[in-house]
Amino acid sequence: MKVSLVTNILQANERIAEQNKRLFDEKGILAINIMSAPGAGKTTLIEQTIRTLKNEYRIAVIEGDIQSTHDADKIAATGVPVVQINTGGACHLDGNMISQTFDQFNFDAMDLLIIENVGNLVCPAEFNVGEDFKVMLLSVPEGDDKPMKYPLMFYESSALLINKIDLLPYVDCSIEKIRTESWQINPDLAIFEISAKQGEGVDAWLDWLKIKINEKANSK
Repeated sequence: MKVSLVTNILQANERIAEQNKRLFDEKGILAINIMSAPGAGKTTLIEQTIRTLKNEYRIAVIEGDIQSTHDADKIAATGVPVVQINTGGACHLDGNMISQTFDQFNFDAMDLLIIENVGNLVCPAEFNVGEDFKVMLLSVPEGDDKPMKYPLMFYESSALLINKIDLLPYVDCSIEKIRTESWQINPDLAIFEISAKQGEGVDAWLDWLKIKINEKANSK
């Protein structure tokens, strides 16, 4: 019974996620779903991304968290439209939660929708929300054992950003081990080494993202 219930939940979510994806496709909007453990640096990365790209692309953000508007307030300070979803205890966003925000956006004035998922290394990878692709952040203080401990996150993601590389001298973490084990799980994974706070390596991520935004706009 439990297996059947979980299957039904996932199937229902897939239907809604497909509807969300059709809307994004019709409007030529690139939607990305950013996932990580708490404190890995998702919000800082999003702030850096917005500040660099907002004069070139029209950006909006959906912020997911269990409680508070802390991250949404920080994103709002960048001047882009942002909607907060408080899950009230749920460890992930799903397609229905995302669709409930749609009346607060002008999709005709949007090129990139950034979805910041709830901080969790398990549940967010299991639920599509209609995104074009998932992006994972892994901060070096978390250690280099995460690919093998949480393989689904790495398998489902199109890009992995190894964040806080400025802390490498102070932590026991092998970037090479992360790369090797991540590619064992997902050979097509694009990997970027960055410090979102310091800006190091962020340009390579932004160049990659700009290609994806332009490809999506031209596919409309």
